[in-house]
Amino acid sequence: MKKILAFTLIFFSTISSINAEEIKRIFVGNEDAKITIIAFESLTCSHCANFHKDVFPQLKKEYLDTGLAKIEFRHFPLDAAAFNASKVSQCKNDGDSAILNSLYANQQKWVKGSSVKEANENLQKFLTSEGFDLNFEKCINNKEIEDFVLNDRIDGTKNFKVNSTPTIVINNKKFEKTLTYKNLKKALEKLI
Repeated sequence: MKKILAFTLIFFSTISSINAEEIKRIFVGNEDAKITIIAFESLTCSHCANFHKDVFPQLKKEYLDTGLAKIEFRHFPLDAAAFNASKVSQCKNDGDSAILNSLYANQQKWVKGSSVKEANENLQKFLTSEGFDLNFEKCINNKEIEDFVLNDRIDGTKNFKVNSTPTIVINNKKFEKTLTYKNLKKALEKLI
């Protein structure tokens, strides 16, 4: 699967950014907040799932729900399963994070398979069992969404030297400390 993704990334490395208005970014919080947090994540990454379980709820309660900050989720797929899951999370997306949250909360239910085909089948079964109404084949084969996801990864590598997930960027500065809520809170408090 990694060879397929590597080829895809090389093939699309010269793509110019598509219009962000066409595909809405997944975010939580006040769109006009003073603090913008960017989270580069891979949907198959266990550390990213832990971030959503252990750090994100407190972050949401204290900073996102209060309007002090917003978080934008950017795609940085590390394998073909994550690449297709990223495309699905953007499909029929109006900025809402419901599919993204469900994929992280239930990662062990769908991240399995020894081939891309098997991984896709598990992902599709999971989405159906969770009641997400979307055309799976149309989502994973949508060229605009594919470009959007790949451009996130390219942007992360070029502009923020992302090389692992999750990588957090706060107001365009890479967060270099261990990703705990306590460390994140210290950084955010300095910006309020």
